[in-house]
Amino acid sequence: MKFLATEQEIARADWTNKQSVLEAEARLVYTLYSEGTIREIYFTEEHDAILILETQSKEECLQILSTFPLVRGKLIRFDVKELLPYTGFQRLFKDHSTED
Repeated sequence: MKFLATEQEIARADWTNKQSVLEAEARLVYTLYSEGTIREIYFTEEHDAILILETQSKEECLQILSTFPLVRGKLIRFDVKELLPYTGFQRLFKDHSTED
């Protein structure tokens, strides 16, 4: 299953002296990317992270995200949505023979 995880910074989070946490975050993201759990990762123009993850369930996805150092440090959280296949193209190929 694929999931879209959108980072949301926790209001009033203290980002001072967080270099080691940021490095640990990057290390974990690299590991998950190398293993194929994180399929894609981006930053928005506001520098929020957008991740595409592939896991067996939403619960597994949430559990993995909960291990992120920035999440554990209460600096960020993720909004997670399951991605489903796009079915809109079916409208182009529906059987029109039954229509008047």
